[in-house]
Amino acid sequence: MQTTDFKSVIDKYSIIFFDAFGVLKNYEGLVPGIERTFAYLEEQGKEYYIVTNDASRSPKQLAASYHKKGLMSVTQDRIISSGMLAKEYLDLKVHHGMVAYLGTSDSAHYIQSSGLHTIPIDDVNDSNIDDINALVFLDDEGFDWFSGLNKCVNLLRHRNIPAIVANTDWAYPVSMNDVSVAIGGLAYMIEHILGKRFIKFGKPDSQMFMFAYDQIRERRTIDKKDILMVGDTLQTDILGGNKFGLDTVLVLSGNTQGTDALLRINASGIVPTYICESAVV
Repeated sequence: MQTTDFKSVIDKYSIIFFDAFGVLKNYEGLVPGIERTFAYLEEQGKEYYIVTNDASRSPKQLAASYHKKGLMSVTQDRIISSGMLAKEYLDLKVHHGMVAYLGTSDSAHYIQSSGLHTIPIDDVNDSNIDDINALVFLDDEGFDWFSGLNKCVNLLRHRNIPAIVANTDWAYPVSMNDVSVAIGGLAYMIEHILGKRFIKFGKPDSQMFMFAYDQIRERRTIDKKDILMVGDTLQTDILGGNKFGLDTVLVLSGNTQGTDALLRINASGIVPTYICESAVV
């Protein structure tokens, strides 16, 4: 399989959207050499954004996690998280009552910043269940899986309230060979148990890209042909970018490995514009 030099690809675009895990970082830390990419982008005067399904922490906390690893170029204003879309929905649709959530207290930033009364799923009980007007799936940590997931099922059986999924990822890698179930996978299971449709934010949904696109257009005139989406996963990054009309790069540094990339592309019918070994220049 022939790959393209990443530097020659990004030279054609003025704005670069990056996925986070598998592109900029992995379970071991930063992808080696990724600092050179951001130095080059800044040298060339190109804009860049991290477009991520990670709703586990606020943009400020996510940026700080890159800074701790030595990548100072990723600032909070450069991060577009699916949690931001969940917040926007709550601002528009849920005006009173309590919002229950699955996730850590850090992930609850998005709903707390909407000024709503939030409650972790473990604290839902018979005395407050009637006051809950929404349920948000944020992160796979921060709650007892057995009691928490059962509470979700029964809350949504008894209350006709919106269920919002702020991270649609089904799984994420924790080592070279192993993955862990993500909050999107848990939400998918509960959705099918109940036979209900949840409200989902995150790639591959086009809303994620429109949110980022609109933010940039508030400051400057751009066209979709000026933007490149860089990701490691066909079903989220590449499919989402393709659906929104962006050119896309599949990098082989994360979920999609070089040994099976063509097989996955042929089987899924999801075709990136380019394939590169990594996002390192």
